[in-house]
Amino acid sequence: MMRKIARLIIFGFLIFNVTNCKTVEKKKPNPNPPKVEFDSYYLGKSDFPEPKGFINDYELIFTPEEQVKLTNIIKEFEKKTSNQIAVVTIKSIGKYTDFDKYAVDLSDYWKIGQYNKDNGLTIILSKTLKKIRISTGNQTEHILTDEICMKILSDKIIPELKKGEYYNGIEIGLTELIKNWK
Repeated sequence: MMRKIARLIIFGFLIFNVTNCKTVEKKKPNPNPPKVEFDSYYLGKSDFPEPKGFINDYELIFTPEEQVKLTNIIKEFEKKTSNQIAVVTIKSIGKYTDFDKYAVDLSDYWKIGQYNKDNGLTIILSKTLKKIRISTGNQTEHILTDEICMKILSDKIIPELKKGEYYNGIEIGLTELIKNWK
């Protein structure tokens, strides 16, 4: 009986000391967080094209002249505000099954918007998939809310896209987004 009590006391002492020996270190937040890396095998990097500039027309929807016009609209806006916009056309979303998730991940991967301001906006359009998405940075969405973006899509952009007027739809949409993004 005495041996059992001695074992219990020793066991209790060991458990108490082992659990109390942990030191909790408070870590300071990293001022330079690591870039988000995507699994290049399943979803991510391999599904994203490399950015070319303000207009990334991988589906070859716009003429060179239309690309220049859209680029000039975006450049002027960025000069005045520092807000960043990218327009992307794509045929496929790779291994993704959700267009909206693809659009958000592409915007994050490309890092549209300034790091300390998170002031980016990406319009992702697929003529082939018949999908479009406006993806905003965290700070941008305080001004260009989901409701505003949806209204611009449904009232301004989509009617033009349905007529096959892709440039007009994007140009009208950009103008409306810029007007609301003050």
